[in-house]
Amino acid sequence: MALELSKNALQLLEKRYLLRDAKGKIIETPEGMFHRVARFIASAENERNRYENAFYEMMASLEFLPNSPTLMNADTEISQLAACFILPVPDELKGIFESVKNAAIIHQTAGGTGFCFSHLRPRGDIVDTVQGVASGPVSFMTAFDKATQIIKQGGRRRGANMAVLHVWHPDIEEFITAKQTSGVLENFNVSVAVDDKFMRAVENNGSYPLINPRNGKPVKKINAQKLFRLICQSAWKSAEPGLLFMDTIKDTNPTPGYPIHSTNPCGEAPMPDYESCTLGSINLAKFAALDWSKKPWQEKLDWKRLQEVVYLAIRFLDDVVDVNRYPLPQIRQMTLAHRRLGLGVMGFADMLAMIGVRYDSKEAYAIAEELMKFITEEARKTSYELAGTRGPFPGFNQSTWAKKYDRMRNATVTSIAPTGSISMIADTSSGVEPLFALSYVKTVRAGKYAYTDRIFARVLKERGLYDKKLMKKIMETGSIQHTKLPKDIRAGFRVAYDIPPEAHVHMQAAFQRHTDLAVSKTINLPATATPRDVEKVYLLAWKLGCKGITIYRSASRKEQVLHVGKKPTTAGIEED
Repeated sequence: MALELSKNALQLLEKRYLLRDAKGKIIETPEGMFHRVARFIASAENERNRYENAFYEMMASLEFLPNSPTLMNADTEISQLAACFILPVPDELKGIFESVKNAAIIHQTAGGTGFCFSHLRPRGDIVDTVQGVASGPVSFMTAFDKATQIIKQGGRRRGANMAVLHVWHPDIEEFITAKQTSGVLENFNVSVAVDDKFMRAVENNGSYPLINPRNGKPVKKINAQKLFRLICQSAWKSAEPGLLFMDTIKDTNPTPGYPIHSTNPCGEAPMPDYESCTLGSINLAKFAALDWSKKPWQEKLDWKRLQEVVYLAIRFLDDVVDVNRYPLPQIRQMTLAHRRLGLGVMGFADMLAMIGVRYDSKEAYAIAEELMKFITEEARKTSYELAGTRGPFPGFNQSTWAKKYDRMRNATVTSIAPTGSISMIADTSSGVEPLFALSYVKTVRAGKYAYTDRIFARVLKERGLYDKKLMKKIMETGSIQHTKLPKDIRAGFRVAYDIPPEAHVHMQAAFQRHTDLAVSKTINLPATATPRDVEKVYLLAWKLGCKGITIYRSASRKEQVLHVGKKPTTAGIEED
């Protein structure tokens, strides 16, 4: 098949993905990359030729793409294919710096790492072995941050981390405000792990105990509402910390014998220590026809092909678990024990634009829920089928799946990643985010990329409304809500900052209801938003059953990823 890639996609592939020789000369074409990946992954299959061809067609058509490490590393000397890793941080010096070393190894192979620092004793606590005092979790985080700064993930991806601290830790206030200082923990996203007890105390203006992790004894009680407002004030000011709702995560953990304390850098993969997860995303826009008629939305999608791609994608990701070259023996052991997969989606906003549905609408939430339910159910059917021929994952009998099924190949099958780079390759909207703007510039380590929404331009041309002066005006603002374009077009092309924050949360929750792991999504707030607005968003996310929440108030950071016109408007650590 003929491979059709945008100019931006070709530029990105040449800068970050295509293989080079010892002198740095590119020695691979995009077609060659997809053939290399398909061939290597299909080596795990009995019918190699059949699945190599199927995997190639699926990727070359941009219907599905695996996470970046798979595209970069398959069938190379590295051959580390997973994007997400969780590493423990024990309360002793040797173990802490062992974790720093392991993180550096993972970053060098293009992986991202998540850590929970809650086990470290608080600042000023006793250290019996040296008759000294502890420096606390935040000080040790800087060691991880500096190591990450040095390692540039194989020269093609910058290191990314997640730092988690439970809300009961005595150093929680220092953690909450750490990133308000410029230059601190620049290679980390940070999230506070909260439980339902704390959130109820916030609602009731009650108290909440702080616990010393060294001995499990209470240190003092704090006002939960006051601490929650500090979290929201900090997020309003610097976009962090986010929240992780640990009881929701715990209640949906299919392997309860292995507790979860952290997630990967963008939050879509909560996992136990030493586990990794292989991600891949289906491009929903490829299954939709440009059709704004009144017929039901279900009739505008190619469900048969979507079903086929879900089957192939799960098979592909399960093969990745087997052919992957793991960076640490502990990670290999835990990953093979549970075989977690994270099949997600991208191009959702593009799909809505093609079928003429407003993003912030009840119809769109229902579409999100029905689509993700279909994908997860089909993914589980495939996992069940694979377990019949390849065997269940080793931890199956101790998992919650054993109460429902007689076998399952994978502990999890779905997760929704931000698809920072692979959505650029597919030339589609990222993850389940709305269109960021109808014209914008994206700045990442691999360069600057200008975008003008192709579906919007196509709709205007079909309606006889395309005008160069109008397009130039849109390029300056990114939005059409203040234009005189028809009402249905303005509704169909609402962008991130046209959408109320609570609508972003409702969309995240709709996808989360049928996603095994978690949903990575940014809740965009305008520059005029208040800390109180952040409080409302965080409380709503908890009540709707989200596993985590991250907000970004326009222009609250100096360094940005996405820009409209001359002024930057959003930011974040880019990851697939």
